[in-house]
Amino acid sequence: MAKELEDLQKRWHSMMKTIHSNSRVVAFMNSQLGQYLDSHPFVALSLLVFLAVSAVPVAFFLIFAVSTSVIACIGVIIVEGFVVSLGGITLLCVLGGLGLVSLAVSGVLSISYMALTTMLKYWSAANSRSKKEVANGIGSPPSSTPASDEPAAANKGGIN
Repeated sequence: MAKELEDLQKRWHSMMKTIHSNSRVVAFMNSQLGQYLDSHPFVALSLLVFLAVSAVPVAFFLIFAVSTSVIACIGVIIVEGFVVSLGGITLLCVLGGLGLVSLAVSGVLSISYMALTTMLKYWSAANSRSKKEVANGIGSPPSSTPASDEPAAANKGGIN
């Protein structure tokens, strides 16, 4: 057991020499913070324990933040795709409805035009038949009265 302890001590010293010979460690130990921590070992140990213990929660937080960001980006893409699809379907329904409404309005206007022109032709034919009958002396015009015709006839004949 003593031999194993001596072997462990040799490896420890070898590792410490490697660390202390590193240029970055030498530069840190020559700084004010390095000298302060060298002269206050309890503060250095507390700082080392704090950094070691806080590494796990910081790592979990970073993993959480990155995964949340990735999931949010994927979620935004999925939600955006859903919203665009929903908007497209809504637009298709609205345009289809407008097409049906325009067909209905066109049908009503066409039927109204046909009915109106037929009625005007019938009225025109009936009106011209009445004028022919009046001209032939068969009937009286539907819209004229005898009192209104007399002054016109008197003026034409020159009799006052």
